[in-house]
Amino acid sequence: MPKWLRLPLLPEGMPVAEATAVTHGPGSSQHAAQHIAHQFVDADQQHEAGTLGMWVFLVTEIMFFGGLFAAYAIYRGLYLPAFEYGSRLLDIRLGTTNTAVLIASSLTMALAVHSAQTGKRKALIAFLLLTMVFGATFLGIKAYEYVHKWDDFLVPGLRFAPTETLPAGVTLPNLQLFFCFYFFMTALHGLHMIIGLGIMTVLVILSRRGRFSADYYAPIEISGLYWHFVDIVWIFLFPLLYLIGGRY
Repeated sequence: MPKWLRLPLLPEGMPVAEATAVTHGPGSSQHAAQHIAHQFVDADQQHEAGTLGMWVFLVTEIMFFGGLFAAYAIYRGLYLPAFEYGSRLLDIRLGTTNTAVLIASSLTMALAVHSAQTGKRKALIAFLLLTMVFGATFLGIKAYEYVHKWDDFLVPGLRFAPTETLPAGVTLPNLQLFFCFYFFMTALHGLHMIIGLGIMTVLVILSRRGRFSADYYAPIEISGLYWHFVDIVWIFLFPLLYLIGGRY
């Protein structure tokens, strides 16, 4: 039976506080024991419950983004020429650079988790900071790209008036629909990146205070799952928006 489903079995007369301090496995140290919430038997059970909770949250995120992807697929099938032309108006160099930046951030996040598991505090802080640098770089490039779309009159509803003559089969409303998907999907992804940077900031502060060790690193590992999920979402967004057939 998974540990997160267990009910604590207390020896007769043993106080709950004393029982919850009894740990085993990775959470056998006193440092890990002090982080165990009262509703858990040991650090292992708390870790498994936290991991399960994050996976459940990520499943809801997958359903949320899945709805966007489904709507995108439907309208792309209906107005393919407009979506292909809109894709050619995006800067593939910036999109490719951001893809490489996020892949690098996934590497540094994985190294941060490994450093936490092995009790290397300085390396943990360094890799968390590197992850934040890559995340901030991604957002900076995306902001630069948004500014160019504003200058090129490609912001739906506010400033949309393409200066180039539209090719055959492409109408202004259909092209605007493509950029609606572009801005909404990338902005939503960017919001998740900003939240991730906030989480990383908290982890860096806690790491500097010595809150994590080889016996207690669950917040680092669980936050890593979130960060990798956000990176994977971009891996889907990049080809859907930047690599639509007809670009070349």
